Amino acid sequence: MVIDAKDCNPNKIRDADHIKAFAKTLVDTIGMKAFGDPQVVMFGTGRVKGYTLVQLIETSDITCHFAEEDDSVYFDLFSCKPFASAKARDVFVTYFEPERVAVRVLQRGGSRGYTNTRFSRRRGGVNI
Repeated sequence: MVIDAKDCNPNKIRDADHIKAFAKTLVDTIGMKAFGDPQVVMFGTGRVKGYTLVQLIETSDITCHFAEEDDSVYFDLFSCKPFASAKARDVFVTYFEPERVAVRVLQRGGSRGYTNTRFSRRRGGVNI
C-alpha cells in the first residue's frame, strides 16, 4: 500500500511522539505484530527535511517520510499478510489530516491486480 498525501497538518507531521503513536495505532488496527519500537529520525535539509518513520512488522515493514517544506507525507506499508487497506488509510487520515490523498494498493500473490483511490477534503471527502 502506498499513500501520497499533501497539505497535512503541519504540527502533527513535525511531532515525533505523534508519529510514533500513529505507528502503534496502525499496527494494532490492521492486526499486525510490531517487531521492536517505531524508529523516528529527522533527515535532510531544505525541500526534503522531515522525519522518517520505520516500523518493522513480522510480515515486513511500514515506512513514511514527512516533508516539512510542503507538509507532504509519503507512506509505504509492505506486508505478505493481508490487511484492511481502508482501515490503514483511515488511521493515516485521522492522524495527519491531509487535504489530498492518493492511495495505491497492490495485492500480493499473483493476478489480483491493484486499486487506485484519490481523496480530497476540499471536494467534500469524496473519492475522485
